[in-house]
Amino acid sequence: MKQRQRKTKSAKGFTLVELLVVLAILGMLAALVGPQVLNQLGGAKSKSAAIQISDLEQALEIYKLDVGRFPSSSQGLEALVSEPSGVRGWNGPYLKKGELPLDPWGNPYEYRYPGQGNGPEITSLGGDGRPGGTSEDADVTS
Repeated sequence: MKQRQRKTKSAKGFTLVELLVVLAILGMLAALVGPQVLNQLGGAKSKSAAIQISDLEQALEIYKLDVGRFPSSSQGLEALVSEPSGVRGWNGPYLKKGELPLDPWGNPYEYRYPGQGNGPEITSLGGDGRPGGTSEDADVTS
């Protein structure tokens, strides 16, 4: 009878060494996979900013078809959602929600016309909100 009780007691649960081995393996996996996942999140914000900039460019093209020119730098992207004074042919708002989107980091997009290449230029200053930067802080420009 005592032998049977010993076998059932030793067969239950995991030993401390087994638990430590499993925790060590999980820790190594997290150390390898974690940075890759975080890098993908940063890249997703940059890609999202590029998509939003593309949408804004399309709205600017429609504005140009209606008005005959792009908004000036002083009018800015605001001309896509509210009619600037002295503009004829405005048929907006040119954005679906009727308001300007913020970039994925919560900052407004910068607009210049003419930009580099004589067309309109839309820029997101990245995660740090300052010109330049690398990886997540890099500027995203049209």
